[in-house]
Order: sequence, then C-alpha cells, then structure tokens
Amino acid sequence: MTDKFNTISEELIASIRTIPDYPKEGILFRDITTLLSEPRAFRRAVDALVQPWAGSKIEQVAGIEARGFILGGAVAHQLSAGFLPVRKKGKLPFKTIEQEYELEYGTDTIEIHCDAVKPGDKVILVDDLIATGGTAEAAVKLLRSAGADIVAACFIVDLPELQGRAKLEALDIPVRTLVEFPGH
Repeated sequence: MTDKFNTISEELIASIRTIPDYPKEGILFRDITTLLSEPRAFRRAVDALVQPWAGSKIEQVAGIEARGFILGGAVAHQLSAGFLPVRKKGKLPFKTIEQEYELEYGTDTIEIHCDAVKPGDKVILVDDLIATGGTAEAAVKLLRSAGADIVAACFIVDLPELQGRAKLEALDIPVRTLVEFPGH
C-alpha cells in the first residue's frame, strides 16, 4: 500500500475541514471533527502529540473543553496518565477553583476540581487549536495555581497570525503544534 501523503503534516491538513464565515463573517473555522473521523489521521495526530513525552512520568493530561477532552483522553491513555478536564464555569459537580480570562467582548471563566492536581504533578495541556491563546493561558494559570508543573501545551492546529503560541511561551510553556494554517 502506498501513502498518498508525503508527510504527516500533509495528511493532517488534508483531514481538517475549513468552514468559511463560521462562527462569524471573515473567520475560517478549522474543524478537526473530520480528522477525528479518519482513524489513521486521528491515530497519527495523537501519536505525534505524545511522542516527545513517551516514557516520561506525566501524572495528568489536562484537556480544554470540549475537543481537548477527546484529544486529551487519547493522549492520557497513551502516556498512562490521568485525565483532568478544564471546563467552563458551572459544569463540574465538586468544589472547584477557577480562572477568569478576557474575551474579545467580555470575560469567561474556566474551572478544575480543587483536588484535580497535586502540587508538583507534571501536566501536559491539550486542545485542538491555538488561536489567540486566551483560554490556554488561563488554563496554565489555573493549573499552576493548583500546584501543577506544566511540562508543555500541545495542539493539532496553530493559527500563528493570532500569536497564541507567544502568550504561552511568555509563561515559559513549551508549545507543540502539528500543523499551521494562515488567517483567523
């Protein structure tokens, strides 16, 4: 069987659907649900996210709601680590700690359970895409406030023009992305 793609990047880019003008005019939405529905692309993406930390002692993988839950669960499984959901305010049933962050128009809040992380736990943060980096930056601050040692933040897609990677790197977080797309 011959590969129709020369690189993993080519395969992943081909498996990600672009939806113009969603959720609003001028935005090109990068939809990874098509990647998730292709077993080979999904497996290659998860393997590529895991590879730098295979054999490392990672206690937790934190996934940002909602697509980060899918990817984070798969990454946690591959690393034999626990999975910790980073959720929007009011979605977790137990006592929580929270972090507010700025949106384009207003603020939002994310939470984790108060006992989700032990001080010094090595944690990898996972989501599908990094754009402006606001949610990921808030997740890093939240996890650090709970005592986590953030080893890295991993994303399938980077939108470099929006400079989210730089926000995380300014917090001394190594960032791993698999593909880049131009624009918003």
